[in-house]
Amino acid sequence: MSIVADAKRGIVTEEMKIVAKQEGVTEDFVRRGVAGGHIVIPISPYRKVKICGIGDGLRTKVNASIGTSTDIVDIPQEIEKAKQAERAGADTLMELSTGGDFVEIRKQIIANTTLSVGCVPLYQAFIEAAIKDGTSWPYTPASTGRRSSA
Repeated sequence: MSIVADAKRGIVTEEMKIVAKQEGVTEDFVRRGVAGGHIVIPISPYRKVKICGIGDGLRTKVNASIGTSTDIVDIPQEIEKAKQAERAGADTLMELSTGGDFVEIRKQIIANTTLSVGCVPLYQAFIEAAIKDGTSWPYTPASTGRRSSA
């Protein structure tokens, strides 16, 4: 059963209880928000993550963004960024790498933080397509043959 399905059935999950306590709202407020699609609680079936609620009626969250580039691929540096973000109080983390072994980078980041980690799979798809067709990433006027309007 998912948190949303439980919420719609009137069940208050442990995650909802934690969010309610963190936010200073009632458990039913969180349950109704989750059931109505106004609050999300990112969790993972694969690892323990820091519980936080995101949405209407809750405090503003801090999301830290990290990631390699095509010029600098330093996984230990990205791990340290993730650890520092967590120590500084970030609620969630976005892994936005555009260079290196994407799967390995994500595995290492996830293994070294309890924050919920998101990514943009389209970045990886664009880069893999660019490599396949011989163009460069990020696309620039030089690589596309088009003139910049700037």
